[in-house]
Amino acid sequence: MPQMKKQWIIIVVGLFLLATCAKDVYSPDACFKEDVLPIFISNCTFSGCHNTTDQAAGYDLSNYDGIMTGVNPKNPLLSKVYTTVKGNNPSMPKDYPKLSTKDVNTIKIWIRMGAPNSSNCKSCDTINFTFSKRIQPVMQTWCTGCHNSGNSSGRINLSNYNGVVGAIAGNKLLGSIKHLPGFSPMPKNAGKIL
Repeated sequence: MPQMKKQWIIIVVGLFLLATCAKDVYSPDACFKEDVLPIFISNCTFSGCHNTTDQAAGYDLSNYDGIMTGVNPKNPLLSKVYTTVKGNNPSMPKDYPKLSTKDVNTIKIWIRMGAPNSSNCKSCDTINFTFSKRIQPVMQTWCTGCHNSGNSSGRINLSNYNGVVGAIAGNKLLGSIKHLPGFSPMPKNAGKIL
């Protein structure tokens, strides 16, 4: 009887391990510039945090080289940029909402892939170009960490259609994301997204 109990325990543990691995299946869409960098820019590079100027705790998370100081390629559990944001009570970001499960998993998948400095991994669909399919995801990825209804930095809310249309007036939005003279460069403390 004890032998059978031991076999059941092994089977249950094996199934549990398979189930926990299945949710993090490799995704070829985890590009650094389009998927990973925006997570850090929107959640970690606020004033006084991990940006080029402040480098809280010695980390500048506004670029690939800075992020890589906390990455052990192919080993998320040995990577500080992952271990500090995962779980129910992550230690980062401080004083701001925790990262979404999707964002945490994107970082984990990217690290498992070897943390490549990749870009342009996705093709652009010019036929089905709509606000909800193309513009809103870009705003959510790069902008709404600071410019949302609860935290509208500069009184600009880019979390909805009307807010984006309002920011287009006077070329404010385009001037900022292209880092043109006379405009506040966005995303703050990071390179151009266009």
